[in-house]
Amino acid sequence: MSDHVTNEARVIPLRPAAAGPSRTTAPQAPDRAPRPPALAPRRGPAAPAAPAPVSPAREPLWRDLVGDVLRRERQAQERTLKDVAEAARISMPYLSEVERGRKEASSEVLAAAARALGLGLGDLLSLAQRDLIRRSRPSVRSRAGSAPSSASRYDGMCLAA
Repeated sequence: MSDHVTNEARVIPLRPAAAGPSRTTAPQAPDRAPRPPALAPRRGPAAPAAPAPVSPAREPLWRDLVGDVLRRERQAQERTLKDVAEAARISMPYLSEVERGRKEASSEVLAAAARALGLGLGDLLSLAQRDLIRRSRPSVRSRAGSAPSSASRYDGMCLAA
């Protein structure tokens, strides 16, 4: 008799076996332990992903609108982010995040940034409102269906909390 011990590992599945036909695996070389199913190489192409559901065009977020106005006004004045942040007494990274729409700034921060740019808070909000109207789809059409009406559901003053 030989004292040779086979080098086979016992595989304990983590998931119960499927009720359907069992999977057969390719025969393993006698000197290798069988691979667990999770580590077995994939065969064939991956299943195609389901198409994403088509959603109607999203309205822009308020923070994106305000950030775009702040950046546009700063660049129109040819001022640096550092200059405006110092004048507004807010940190440069935070102002950058507000401009990129990553942060929802408080009314105090928005007012300070607007003042640093020579604007009032009302001016900033009015410019953001104009951008919202421009970016949004026309919601009201004339009965003839030819051209959008000049009336908008966004007419009026925009307020920020």
